[in-house]
Amino acid sequence: MKLLSVNVGKPRPNPWKGLSATGIDKRPVDGPVAVIAPGPKGTGEVGLVGDRVYDVKHHGGSDQAVYAYAREDLDGWEAELGRPLANGVFGENLTTLGLDVNGALIGERWRIGPDVVLEVSCARIPCATFQGRLKREGWIKRFTRAAVPGAYLRVIEPGDIRASDPVEIAHRPDHDVTVALVFRAMTLEPGLLPRLLVADALIEEGKELVRRRTTT
Repeated sequence: MKLLSVNVGKPRPNPWKGLSATGIDKRPVDGPVAVIAPGPKGTGEVGLVGDRVYDVKHHGGSDQAVYAYAREDLDGWEAELGRPLANGVFGENLTTLGLDVNGALIGERWRIGPDVVLEVSCARIPCATFQGRLKREGWIKRFTRAAVPGAYLRVIEPGDIRASDPVEIAHRPDHDVTVALVFRAMTLEPGLLPRLLVADALIEEGKELVRRRTTT
């Protein structure tokens, strides 16, 4: 298991959400990239130095500091869409190889290289910017049905990472709540929502969503 690439975004116009910019256009970078805990949501800060988000209401902050997507899943989309998909094209900071990103448990911890430890916190939910980026009508529905969303992670131990760094699963919690399960529960299968609360490391917004939808 390793990083194939570390991807950092440059600001681009965002006509799909009516915002001044988006950071979804991420490209692989050479050399080490510093990973930090960015603090609370609302500032645009994320976990990779040199990167940021512009939809500060829905993205960024400590619980969504880093976004990972598996190269194997990108390859599957390449075959389905009939077009090449470069590392970073889904807006992911980390493109991984040999790591079951969607099967990762909420609260699972990954050691990347010698210093960095990240913790799985939630699934990525697709938005209008993502659909605009892919230039595919109906992309949000298609991506949602596939239920291979990739994982958001929080920074537990900061440091530097780079392409080719090994990834080791340092901890797996004692429950069965995977990234894919969280995604299915929050999108097309709300009947699964009560199962999520056993995952203590789930982001607070996710827990609040579960409480709101299961008590009304």
